[in-house]
Amino acid sequence: MTTLTAALKAEARALGFDAFGIVRAGPDREAFERLTAFLDKGFAGDMAWLARDPARRTDPQLVWPAVQSAIVLGANYGPGVDPLKSLEDPGAATVSVYARNADYHDILIRNLKKLAAWLQHEAGGEARVFVDTAAIMEKRLAMAAGLGWQGKHTNLVSREFGSWLFLGILFTSLTLPPSEPERDHCGSCRRCLDVCPTAAFPVPYQLDARRCISYLTIEHKGPIPLEFRAAMGNRIYGCDDCLAVCPWNKYARATEELAFMPRAELTAPRLLELAGLDDAGFRALFKGSPIKRIGRDRFIRNVLIALGNSGDETVVPRVEALIRDSSPLVRGAAAWALSRLSPDRFAALQPEALAGEIEPTVLAEWGR
Repeated sequence: MTTLTAALKAEARALGFDAFGIVRAGPDREAFERLTAFLDKGFAGDMAWLARDPARRTDPQLVWPAVQSAIVLGANYGPGVDPLKSLEDPGAATVSVYARNADYHDILIRNLKKLAAWLQHEAGGEARVFVDTAAIMEKRLAMAAGLGWQGKHTNLVSREFGSWLFLGILFTSLTLPPSEPERDHCGSCRRCLDVCPTAAFPVPYQLDARRCISYLTIEHKGPIPLEFRAAMGNRIYGCDDCLAVCPWNKYARATEELAFMPRAELTAPRLLELAGLDDAGFRALFKGSPIKRIGRDRFIRNVLIALGNSGDETVVPRVEALIRDSSPLVRGAAAWALSRLSPDRFAALQPEALAGEIEPTVLAEWGR
């Protein structure tokens, strides 16, 4: 099996995976306890799917009874530029590094299927592959397989790749020798906790997703809570602050995978241009991108919050036009942005007169 493992690792490298490890499949009691505590505290917010059968999420054999080993693969998506640079330009949009080009799910699943086919040809057995497509706690498996450890921000940290690893999982019915697990190397550092704009970490190693900008801009379907809008700054899709400040990134290197390299139009796009996207324009711009999955209305909601934080009064006409958008989510965000950028024009609109166009729940936000 040692020879097979070495050959499997070499094949994974040839397919573009940068990190490799194996863990014996079985229940993870600590993960179960941490997940149930997270859910009990309400930290999952709107992500009700996380509460569906926590035991299944923490035991691969409840996902697929035939699995004996989980092969954990990592693909480096390290940025070649400072991912926080665009935060300095209030007229630009900041998009999380992972979403600046192609959807990694498509790329990883394709290569995982090739690796699974190779393994079955060489050694037999059955296989299943996953990239965020099943009730699997990928980061826990990656830590047990030696790829890294979950830092105080709950994300995976690698000694070789820092914060920038996409994860894919290959379940096999073969019993393969497991790798050595990685231990925690955070020490006394708390940079990731202190940099969070919304104080989303109540204590180290715990995340309250309801306060996390990544959750708010991607997973949350309703209006952004008022208390977090100013802190969002110009972040319109995700947030990399806690990842980017990790000292272990000094060992990271830029990805060599073309599909993960940022498209120029998504590195620091202009907010004003993004705010003009209709549904067709949104779909065209983000074809093949993970951003597409949140839909145009949630995306424009995020852009309007960023415009409201920009302090740029020249964008007022665009914001004002979106107050009569077909989406109540967009209308509410536009109203808030206008109230920040031009209180006089906001007051002159007399929002009560627009009650037929703007839902009462949105009207209730105005002026707060």
